[in-house]
Amino acid sequence: MTETESVIRGYYAAFAAGDRLAMLALLAEDVAHDVNQGQRQTGREAFRAFLAHMDACYREEIRDLAVMVDGTGTHAAAEFVVEGEYLATDSGLPEARGQRYSLPAGAFFTLAEGRITRVTTYYNLADWIRQVAA
Repeated sequence: MTETESVIRGYYAAFAAGDRLAMLALLAEDVAHDVNQGQRQTGREAFRAFLAHMDACYREEIRDLAVMVDGTGTHAAAEFVVEGEYLATDSGLPEARGQRYSLPAGAFFTLAEGRITRVTTYYNLADWIRQVAA
């Protein structure tokens, strides 16, 4: 396993363990975070706030994680399925009633000096809305 793959797998292992401090430790101070269907957020503190918001609204687990790394070790991608529960209504989205969902997703990463400098996450928002609005 390359150092880059180890960092990405560590990021998802920390997510699975609910260890937000370990996740944040893998990020560069000025990490760029491209939120699905949203604006780019910059910095570890913005990422911390994002995680807190997500934890308040959703309970999620990752399964079927696949990690791919380019030959230079500076770019990586992860494909996975998010199994979740919608806990609290998120602004502009359907009302939360504890709905369960299963959603294929992917993330793209840039790394430098052993830290994640960019995270870009994609999933099908229309599919998620269909699942939770039913």
